[in-house]
Amino acid sequence: RQRLQQDTCGHRGRSGDPLFGIRRAARTRVGLLTDKQWHRLLRVFDDPSHAAFEFTWSVYQDIIDAYQHREPAEGRKLMTKLIDTLAAGVPAALTELRTLGRTLHRRRDDVLAYFDHPGTSNGPSEAINGLLEHLRGTARGFRNLTHYIARCLLDAGGFRPLVHSLL
Repeated sequence: RQRLQQDTCGHRGRSGDPLFGIRRAARTRVGLLTDKQWHRLLRVFDDPSHAAFEFTWSVYQDIIDAYQHREPAEGRKLMTKLIDTLAAGVPAALTELRTLGRTLHRRRDDVLAYFDHPGTSNGPSEAINGLLEHLRGTARGFRNLTHYIARCLLDAGGFRPLVHSLL
């Protein structure tokens, strides 16, 4: 969308530009679009200069459908078919889809592993990473190691037992 906006208008998206006005709708699943969002998308799709966006958007919707399918085996089939389609060849004008196709084909086993292990999440790992990032941010500027350790223990919730053991 952004590349097409730049190519057709010669500038980044601005208020009133058709491709800029559908940013949120373009990231929404078809079944969740409101009538207003759907009509905005259809107006953009009617313009022949936006054909690349329409095709890319339809591939995006296919990916969502594969990942949201009730049956993991069926979702895997849909995703495999999509990867094969993108790997078979995409017109040169669709540079983003060509790149996506190469990446999906190269990482095929990793992408399809999602369907072999439904319900698996990296949420716990991301929660720990988030806590570590928060700690790093709050401890920024500490020069005294003792204060830094105290701050780490305080953030980690282990400060109180340490204080009681020192008393």
